[in-house]
Amino acid sequence: MAPGIVCADGGADVALAKGLDPLAVIGDFDSLSDRARMAIAPDRLHPIAEQDSTDFDKCLRHIAAPLVLGIGFDGSRIDHQLAAFNALVRHPDRRCILLGGEMITFVAPPELRVDLPVGTLLSLFPMARVEGRSNGLRWPIEGLQFAPDGRVGTSNEVCGPVHLWLDDPKMLVMLPLSALPQAAAAVMAAPAWPVRAE
Repeated sequence: MAPGIVCADGGADVALAKGLDPLAVIGDFDSLSDRARMAIAPDRLHPIAEQDSTDFDKCLRHIAAPLVLGIGFDGSRIDHQLAAFNALVRHPDRRCILLGGEMITFVAPPELRVDLPVGTLLSLFPMARVEGRSNGLRWPIEGLQFAPDGRVGTSNEVCGPVHLWLDDPKMLVMLPLSALPQAAAAVMAAPAWPVRAE
């Protein structure tokens, strides 16, 4: 699904150890080993010195691709996972799905249609105040106000073809890893959020 490999900083060491050849390495290079620097062509190294964003954020800002699959940004450290979620909602115009060991996470587009088996877990987590509507969920979301310090949508369930509408690019959708093919197709087909000035 993602033949082109771009590494965030020290992720290049992991890629090289697995025999993979990164097209690019992006980051502040505080965790990139000297061995990796020597193994990768200089024109593929893209250092960004600023410390105001994470390496994942730097990657999202500088990768031009129809879809980014992010691996290694959630699970092992909760602070890194939360920072990755923050980057997703800061750049909702960049179509990106984060892959974890059991779940995938992406920003809900303005409108999302996805067909999943009945009974599939579908969680919604707001990163700011957000509202929406739904079809195909056991517990509809219309009329609910979601917020990270208020209502969240953990452990909803698919009961038919899912159709979501969101009013702001602040809702994360979480699905089982097995739903990646359907989610990737749905995200690619969905309308995009407009680019917002920082």
